[in-house]
Amino acid sequence: MSKRGIFCICALLSLASCKKEGEHVRQVMQVPQTECLVKTTPVKNQGMSDLCWAYAMLATIESDHLMEGDSVNLSPLYLGRRFLEEQTDRFFLSGGKEKIGMRGMASMTLHLLNRYGITHYDAFHRDEVNIRVLARKAEQTATASIAQQKGLSSMREQLGNLLDEHLPTVPRYVFMLGAEYTTLEFAHSVYREGEYEALTSFTHHPFGSRFVLESVDNRMNDEFLNVPLDTLMQHIEHALRTGHAVCWEGDISEKKFSFQKGIAKIEDEQQRVTQERRQQDFERRLTTDDHCMEIIGMARTEKGSRYFICKNSWGTKNPFGGWMYLSENYVRAKTIAVWINQSALNN
Repeated sequence: MSKRGIFCICALLSLASCKKEGEHVRQVMQVPQTECLVKTTPVKNQGMSDLCWAYAMLATIESDHLMEGDSVNLSPLYLGRRFLEEQTDRFFLSGGKEKIGMRGMASMTLHLLNRYGITHYDAFHRDEVNIRVLARKAEQTATASIAQQKGLSSMREQLGNLLDEHLPTVPRYVFMLGAEYTTLEFAHSVYREGEYEALTSFTHHPFGSRFVLESVDNRMNDEFLNVPLDTLMQHIEHALRTGHAVCWEGDISEKKFSFQKGIAKIEDEQQRVTQERRQQDFERRLTTDDHCMEIIGMARTEKGSRYFICKNSWGTKNPFGGWMYLSENYVRAKTIAVWINQSALNN
């Protein structure tokens, strides 16, 4: 990387508002020259959970509010608890046939916001919570209730006691700036239904159409608007340049995806990824639906190589304080879907 491409640490600190993160970034200074960067809340750590879909989508909503001068910091763990409760009901009512799993796509976050609302991150957060273990315990609780022929209300009571031991209790109200909201009212104040468009780019469906994306994690059968790859990239860039973050979902199984280094590239970076190459990798399952992050900016090296700056949810222990640099080719090849604010698409 060019020494002239040193990232301005002062700007990083002011935008991220996280001293610890800034101190960590000082350790590695030589990164591409930033072209644009939206404001974002501090990097979080999803820990032993499969809740990246909630972390990334909520981070995108948070950034959109920050760019408007409105500060919100939302709780992925709250949505994780409500989703676990919902799935345990299904497990119980199906006699154990519908298994509990916490994976999902970012659009699932929006459905859950509309069902259960949301609360503040600080009001519903606990370090080192292992959601995967809690999911297994929830199954055990429901299985025991099925065997004992107990009713749903009895099972829910036992599950509530279990979750209250490991997680914060579900709040009845959210307090902000002296006002009192229900969790649903608060959710509707930070997110409007239909505010985000889900986009993808694959040739096995016509461009311009909407289709249910064939991903195991598309558990709510959400439809995605299908656009050509170059159009998808233009939408991502336009959103960032007009002050909107982008929620990114894609493949992180590549050898050159390294959180430890904070960089993601494909093997043959010199060749521009085409629509055909992207489709082939998807059909051969070389591109899979693995992870979600928030795209918060773009950067370029002295030689013209472009990178997209992402906020991950794996804590701050990498050279960029938890941020990552994904090459343009990586985004072209390995994106499964993105969510972009409608105002960025229509602007």
